[in-house]
Amino acid sequence: MAADKFEVGLVQMCCSPEPDDNLEHAVAHVREAAHRGAQVICLPELFLTQYFCQREDTALFDLAEPIPGPATARFCSLARELKVAIEVSLFERRAPGLYHNTAVVIGNDGELRGIYRKMHIPDDPLYYEKYYFAPGDLGFKSFELEEGSIGTLVCWDQWYPEGARLTALQGANIIFYPTAIGWHPAEKAEWGAAQYDAWMTIQRGHAIANGVYVGAVNRVGHETGNIRGDQVKGEGLDFWGGSFIADPFGRVIARASHDKEEILIGTVDVKLQEEIRRNWPFLRDRRIDAYGPITQRFGK
Repeated sequence: MAADKFEVGLVQMCCSPEPDDNLEHAVAHVREAAHRGAQVICLPELFLTQYFCQREDTALFDLAEPIPGPATARFCSLARELKVAIEVSLFERRAPGLYHNTAVVIGNDGELRGIYRKMHIPDDPLYYEKYYFAPGDLGFKSFELEEGSIGTLVCWDQWYPEGARLTALQGANIIFYPTAIGWHPAEKAEWGAAQYDAWMTIQRGHAIANGVYVGAVNRVGHETGNIRGDQVKGEGLDFWGGSFIADPFGRVIARASHDKEEILIGTVDVKLQEEIRRNWPFLRDRRIDAYGPITQRFGK
């Protein structure tokens, strides 16, 4: 039976050009988060490498691996050892020529509880994800763990209220958003503060509208997408960190810096979630009879 409260941990980390180093770095962070009391621990998006989607290169498909595969095996073993649940974000090789950006949920028994494939795939300057990832085809999901019910969406998904709503409707107590988002250096001075504020505001809005906790976990550091020392040149991206946990009324209960590795710990209080939903019954008052047009691209 799920507890009334459970502790979650977000790992905000830097990513180097060496995947093996990133794996060991992430394992060390998970150990620290568990030592600090986290029961469910989430890592940032595609943490095994620098953010490679800054360029289109067929050789980079070699970074993908099957699920289950080597990375999931390592984290399943770690979860079993530490008796914690872990969410990891991986570049999934589903079949020859078919790849996804996939979140893997592992229970505290070390068993793989399920996967979520990123549904919304961006295509912006230095975020060329449509080249690498097919859109998810598993829908929006929540995963039942011993600690509680967790939902997950991934990065670009965080801008879509539909995804948060449908995930919350699956019964999630918290929605995790593993993320790799940053500033273009040339835009940072003029637009940086507004971009980060918009990112945080919309996710806090998802928490309020759905009466759920939200955990957004980002990376930090400047990256040009170097992999194993290939020394790619370019302006790169300044990943803005700023990971945070918000409660079901959008209050930020933990927040990280923009430039340092940090582990955030926060409590998911299921009774508080119930109390907030009783007083702000947005799910009760939904007009489900009137929302048919939401599936149209546009109203005209």
